[in-house]
This record gives sequence, C-alpha cells and structure tokens, in this order.
Amino acid sequence: MPPFRTLGPIALAALTLIAACRPAPEPPPPEIRPVRVMTVMKLAAGQTVSLTGTVQAQTEVNYAFRIDGRMIDRPVRVGDAIKPGQLLARLDASNEESGLASARAQLASAQAQAVEARNNFNRQKELLAQRFISQAAFDQITANLQSADATVISARSQVELAQNRVSYTRLVADAPGTVAAVGAEAGEVVPAGRMVVQAARKAGIDAVFDVPAQIKDRAPSNPEITVALTTDRNVTAKGRVREVSPRADPVTGTFKVRIGLIDPPAGLRLGSTVTGIMRMETPAAIEIPGSALVRAGTQSAVWIVDPKTQTVVQRPIRVAGHDAERVVVAEGLEAGDVIVTAGVQALHSGQKVRPLGAAK
Repeated sequence: MPPFRTLGPIALAALTLIAACRPAPEPPPPEIRPVRVMTVMKLAAGQTVSLTGTVQAQTEVNYAFRIDGRMIDRPVRVGDAIKPGQLLARLDASNEESGLASARAQLASAQAQAVEARNNFNRQKELLAQRFISQAAFDQITANLQSADATVISARSQVELAQNRVSYTRLVADAPGTVAAVGAEAGEVVPAGRMVVQAARKAGIDAVFDVPAQIKDRAPSNPEITVALTTDRNVTAKGRVREVSPRADPVTGTFKVRIGLIDPPAGLRLGSTVTGIMRMETPAAIEIPGSALVRAGTQSAVWIVDPKTQTVVQRPIRVAGHDAERVVVAEGLEAGDVIVTAGVQALHSGQKVRPLGAAK
C-alpha cells in the first residue's frame, strides 16, 4: 500500500482530537431590558384637594306664563337687575280682554235677572200673605230667585277667572335679582310653562363643584373651604358645604356639591370660574403610578429593582385606594424602594434591567 494512503485515517483522527480539545461556545449574555423606574417616597400626613367650579346663585327662578299666547314684549335682557313688581314680559291680551268683556256682560245680565226675580218674589210674598196665590206657586217663585242668585255667583266667578287670565298676560318679578338667561323673544308664540326669563335671586351665591366619589367619601363632615377666583387668586372667600347631591352624574360619576360663600367679594360674580381648596386630614401614605401595578394571582404586585444586581423581583402589595392615575399603597413598600413604572408586562423574576430614569 502506498504511504499516502495510510496518512488519511491518521490525519482524520488528529483533526477529530483537535476539535474535541476546543472549548465549548459561551452562552449568549442575558437580555437586559430597559425600564422606567421611580424611587418610592412616603407623602406627609394631610392632603390639600383643589377642584375647579363655577359661581352660581343659591336660588334661580324660571319665570314662565301660565297661559299660551304670542309674546309681544320682553323689556329685560341678560345681566339686567330686576326688582319686585317689574314687568319682565307681556303677551298679546286681545283674546283675554275680549273674554273679560264677555264675562262682565254675562254678569250684568245675571244681576238684572236676579233683581227681577227678587222683585217678583217680594210681590208674590205679599199676595201669598193675602192668600191670592197658592203655596206651590210661591215655592216656584222662590226657586227662581235662588236660581237667579246662583247664576250671579257663577257669572261673578267667571269675571274673576277672566280678570286672572288678563293678569296672566303680564310676567312680573316677585323678588330682586339679576336676569341670568332668557328663553323666548318678542314675536314668538310661547306655551304655558316655558321658561321666558331665568333670574338669579340676591339671596346669596354658591360655588358649585363636580366632586369625585373618593374625595366626597373621605372629606371631613363640615370642612372649611377656601374659594378663589381662578384668574386672580387674591380674590377669595370662605365657604361651607350647603348641599350635596345624593345621586352621581350618570356620565362623569361625580357628585354636585354647592358651597355657600360667606361675605363674597365683588370679584366673585355669577358665572366666574373658581378654584376650591380643602384640607383633608389623611395619614402618611405611599403613592405610585397606576402603570406600576401587575397581578400576582389574586393580589396586586410591583416589580422591585435590586440596585446592586440590577435585577427585578415581584413583590405583593396591598392597595388602600386609587384613582385614574395614582394608587395609594397600604402595605408592601417602604420609602427608598425602587420600582418599575413602565415596561412591567415584559419582565420576569431575576431579569436584568437597565433603568431609563425616574418616573414623574
């Protein structure tokens, strides 16, 4: 056998031996996931709540006509001051005046018939005493007199009703105030009960706020509230809760709260936008963003970052309360803990992370 043929198996074995002596390839480095983190801080006891609302009158009255008709005059406009007895609007009273004239004519006719019936009664009474007429005939004459008197009473009532209808064509203020809105213009045919003039009475003014349920439930029983003009915080007034709606708004879920203002300055006008500030006595608490929460079975949890190893571990917490953005933690966190606030769904226990910065 030629020498070069014996070298093939030897070379192959040498190559195999060399390959076996090479070190195994290193595993890929663990994935380092970028996350946003924050350092937990404990908030001081007590909380100041600020809400935005508007200034409204304590009492608003919708003036409306009691009868239908065509409105021919409305001498007041929005913003006008009104006083008791002032004319607010007027209907065309032609039909009502004609009805009154007809009722008066009917009353005059009924009174004339009653006078005739009474004269006849007096004459027949003398004849009855002289026995010139029967008792049955006199009883009929008495009934005629009573019927005539009843007709007069009915006609007088119709006159009073007609006079009332004439008076209903004039819409008159019964208390001082300011015109807040109008609901009809001169020339319109308005139905009975339709708002023609809305007046804000001078009985006092309220600051009205839409309050979330969690603030309403945690507020003190009789808090003192400072109300400031939004455009000028130097214009302020103290206020007390005067009315709390028992029913939440079906759209926003908030409760309407009216704050009675005590000696409000002139700058707090009707319709002004105001800010209400209330101090709530709450214990010291830890708040975290809602984005930091994850589910650990049936419990809420957060990812804790170990600052030495830059790895994460899941820790259960107990939530005391929350709103759309913040979560109040009752147990499970301490001041100084570093938690993940963004990227929580892509993590697993022991994973290395690269913090991107503190959450705000």
